[in-house]
Amino acid sequence: MTNFNETDAANILDELIDRATGGESVIITRDGAPIVELRALRPATGPITKSDLAWLDARRVTPLKPLPEGSGVLLSQMRDEARE
Repeated sequence: MTNFNETDAANILDELIDRATGGESVIITRDGAPIVELRALRPATGPITKSDLAWLDARRVTPLKPLPEGSGVLLSQMRDEARE
């Protein structure tokens, strides 16, 4: 993490953006107090596909077991337990 005051940061903004996209966290300060952090954004992901779900299912630590009752019944039970 690197700190720059706002005046210096304004003069070298292109360099700071390059640093941020390179993985460095850049903090811009005003009167010694941090006011802005520059970080690279993560690229957007596409929609989840059936192959994504199959990959996750194959790597699941414990298989999911079907509930003996429906999810509505389970939620009602949880709600009622919270009221007690």
